[in-house]
Amino acid sequence: MTKQEQISLSIEAASKRIGTTWPLYSFVTSNPLSGYEKLPFKEAVQQAGRFLKSNAYPSSDIYRQAYENNDIDNTILHDMLQDQKLLESADSYLHIMQKEELNIPIKITSRLDVIMAKWLAAFMDEGLAEWQMPNKEKGFYESWKALAIYDNDFGKLSSKELQKTSYEALEHVLNVYDDINYKEIFSAHIAALSGWTGYIKHRIDTNSIWQQQFPITIQDYLAVRLTIANHLGMPLKMATDVRENDSIIEIKHTWLKAWEATFQNKLVLNLKNDNISVNSTKEKNEFSDVQLVFCIDTRSEMMRRHIENSGNYETYGYAGFFGIAADYQHYQEDISIKSCPPIVGSPYKITENPNKVLVQQDTDFKADKKRAKAKTHILKRLKNMLPSSFGFVEGAGAFYGLSLVAQSFAPSAYFKIKNRNKRNYESFCDPIISYNGGDKNKQDVALNEKVAIVKSGFDLMGWDTFAPLVLFAGHGSHTVNNPFGSSLDCGACAASPGRHNARLLATLANDKAVREVLRLAHQINIPEDTVFIGGEHNTTTDEIVIFDALVPETHQERLATFKKNLKNAQETATSERLMVSSGGVELAKNKSLNWGETRPEWGLAKNAAFIVGSRDLTRSMNLDGRCFLHSYNWKSDPEGAALAGIMGGPMVVTQWINNHYYFSTIDNEKFGGGSKITHNVTGQFGVVQGNGGDLKMGLPLQSLRASDTEMYHQPLRLTTIIHAPLNRVESILKNNEHLQTLLDNEWMYLKVIDSSDSNQFKTYTNNFKWTLDTADLERQVEKTNTLEFAY
Repeated sequence: MTKQEQISLSIEAASKRIGTTWPLYSFVTSNPLSGYEKLPFKEAVQQAGRFLKSNAYPSSDIYRQAYENNDIDNTILHDMLQDQKLLESADSYLHIMQKEELNIPIKITSRLDVIMAKWLAAFMDEGLAEWQMPNKEKGFYESWKALAIYDNDFGKLSSKELQKTSYEALEHVLNVYDDINYKEIFSAHIAALSGWTGYIKHRIDTNSIWQQQFPITIQDYLAVRLTIANHLGMPLKMATDVRENDSIIEIKHTWLKAWEATFQNKLVLNLKNDNISVNSTKEKNEFSDVQLVFCIDTRSEMMRRHIENSGNYETYGYAGFFGIAADYQHYQEDISIKSCPPIVGSPYKITENPNKVLVQQDTDFKADKKRAKAKTHILKRLKNMLPSSFGFVEGAGAFYGLSLVAQSFAPSAYFKIKNRNKRNYESFCDPIISYNGGDKNKQDVALNEKVAIVKSGFDLMGWDTFAPLVLFAGHGSHTVNNPFGSSLDCGACAASPGRHNARLLATLANDKAVREVLRLAHQINIPEDTVFIGGEHNTTTDEIVIFDALVPETHQERLATFKKNLKNAQETATSERLMVSSGGVELAKNKSLNWGETRPEWGLAKNAAFIVGSRDLTRSMNLDGRCFLHSYNWKSDPEGAALAGIMGGPMVVTQWINNHYYFSTIDNEKFGGGSKITHNVTGQFGVVQGNGGDLKMGLPLQSLRASDTEMYHQPLRLTTIIHAPLNRVESILKNNEHLQTLLDNEWMYLKVIDSSDSNQFKTYTNNFKWTLDTADLERQVEKTNTLEFAY
């Protein structure tokens, strides 16, 4: 093996030890320790802790809050501690954990980290800076090399000391080491700025426009970093940090499992008590007036319950990209954004086109686009160009000052005036699906592919009857002055709003040619009077906007009643969510318009479970926004194809989300976003704390905690519950190695309501072994006297 091969393999191995940092404009939640998933959870977090200098488990104060709130059942905890030969009291272990945490060293940002963060910010800028770093098109190492001799932060460095290529630079500094494997050296330096290196990883994986024009690699990063370190006389081998000893890890791991078991037992018991008959779909005396399909998002659960209580309505759960693997291009933009899960390719593109019936709007449509582009371009140059920036600030200061006052004291009136001329493009545009890129770009998608998109949704949800009105409700979050705003949008749409996919699915389902093929080839008979419409659930205000420009006159009365009931559901839902007796809608709107609001909404905080099955399982339960809900009818899926799609897709994605929240909570400095109060946006793609340092890769503190000391999100690993025959679930697992790994290594849990065995609850343990949930579960839960999920 050559030296270059040794270096390349070591870089590849070391890179797997960090997660991916997603940009602010498409902030996708993912497991920051995804590279460790082939290891058991306990071993993985210990290894990660060594290299990333990170915490692995909730702190003692979080455990104490959970214990005092009865979220950790004392009997379960006692039994689990005993099993591990931990014989002292719960209070004793809380004190032991707290004492050990005081000895964890505080991380101090090194001089090398400061220098590297400065250079990375300059090179990776994505348009925020009007003057770009020279020679970026040559790549990071070449661009840095041309300027390094002028950087006084690390002393005088002559051009003769700089090697021609990044590989030669690494070979030069590593010559003093006899190691054949440089993995440990590289791991430590990559982990030192894991936010920045995670973003390099993202750019490489996605091959973004910026990466194509201005390439950067982990090898480039290491070449620059180690060259500087070598010049400063710093040792290249960095000390690893053992955060906690093995005995503390064992204690904390046991406490976590007890907490998770308590949650699972409460949820299972309530499912057993609430469920009248999970053996078959609930018989209905009449068809629903309206059916609504929401994203599986935890925030949809509450809204579904309130809508069902407001009228004769039926709700379903389906991943919020609605099965359309596409990018989306807004009519005022020249570039498209991803609008489906990051793990899915985008063979299609969704665009907007003025409706032929409203062709009069076409001129305005094109003029709007030109005006919007010109306004954005001019304002950006005025603010960012050195000659004009000072004059612009002086001249526009009074105007922006008045705007700030208006936003602070009259936000509703301010945004009403600001948006008075804003046109609702959904009212005159139709969503169009075309092939994405290549020779097929702009061509109409084949009929059989449109049919497949619609049929897939019906199959996954087990849908067999249709109401006169069917609403596909995507979701998005509307807030102001929030760098992390995209994290509150639809994760299934790659942190974009789901309205575009919802509108397109409705359009395809209304297509007469699509319906005819569904009827003839697949025996799916959609009544002639069924009209599909798209909409959007604003998760900040719980308003549901319906895009109904083309709803026929025959359905207007039903639609008007439906809209009225949605308003009522919004009132009750926001009041429940914000814990007020009245005025919930107004309070929610004010939060969404307040530029200083640190918590416009809670996003997916408190998520802990993923339930796959009929709505009858949970219809009358208050799940407190803790569960993802995916509709599924095991009877209509005899081959298990639909369930395989759910387990291979949404089940994996919800695990991503869950672990993102877990790690952002237990170590917000390393895996989270820090405090919003001191955030600075850099390069248009990320934030740093204060004036520099590592790029933040996770959720801000305010999205996870109720206060600096009070917990809100409960950091528990995901529990999936599936209602289906056990052998069907097992067969799917045996064909999905990744899911097997996640379950066997305890990155998530799985329970099955076995429809082939009297709907008994069975828990996956390891290597396809299952345990039966017994009556002892009910005894343990009843002792807590806190049926948290009872409605």
